[in-house]
Amino acid sequence: MAGKSLQVPPNSDLTLGMVCIDKTTPGITTWRMTAHERFENPAGIMQGGFLAAFCDSAMGASVVTSVQGRSVSVANAEMKITLLASVSTGSILTVCAAVTSGSFRVAFAEASVTDDRGREVARATSTYILRERK
Repeated sequence: MAGKSLQVPPNSDLTLGMVCIDKTTPGITTWRMTAHERFENPAGIMQGGFLAAFCDSAMGASVVTSVQGRSVSVANAEMKITLLASVSTGSILTVCAAVTSGSFRVAFAEASVTDDRGREVARATSTYILRERK
């Protein structure tokens, strides 16, 4: 949509309660959030879709920081997530996301989510399409 302003942070990040704790290195970002009870599935653990959204937002942000000197929008073309351990309500989650390769129009990123006990609870990869912002 032409002329539409960019909302930063986006509503999805606000809903998750994501906070960026490091973006000093281009192409790498680190974020934190709490596994809130509203993200629980019927078994009382965090539903995997929220972990996927956490990873997607972090990887997308990493792609945006990797293209220094350009103003881009990114769109997730595909994503894979592996859920490695259950996440209990109240856990503090950290995701580290990094761009591993890319070109002018496409970037590939990876993310790892750990809980406050140091366990890796999820790992994700994604391909992003880049578009110049006007």
